[in-house]
Amino acid sequence: MDTPTTAADTHPTLILDRSRDMHLLHEALARAQMEDRLREAELQRRAAHVRVARKMKRRAEVASLRARRALALAVMQ
Repeated sequence: MDTPTTAADTHPTLILDRSRDMHLLHEALARAQMEDRLREAELQRRAAHVRVARKMKRRAEVASLRARRALALAVMQ
C-alpha cells in the first residue's frame, strides 16, 4: 500500500515556506500584543493626567473661594 505523497513531501522549499510563515505568524502576534500593551499604557497615562488636572482644578477653585472671602472681609471692614 502506497501512502499518498503531498507536495510538502516532494518539495523541501514548501516546508521552509511553511516554517517561515509560522515564524512570521508568531512575529505578527507578538507585534499585535505589543501594540495592545502600548495602547493600554497610553490610556492609563491619559487617565492619570486627567485625574491630576481635575485635582489641580479643585485646588484652584478652593483657592479662588478663599481669596474671594478674604477680599469680602477686607471690604466689609
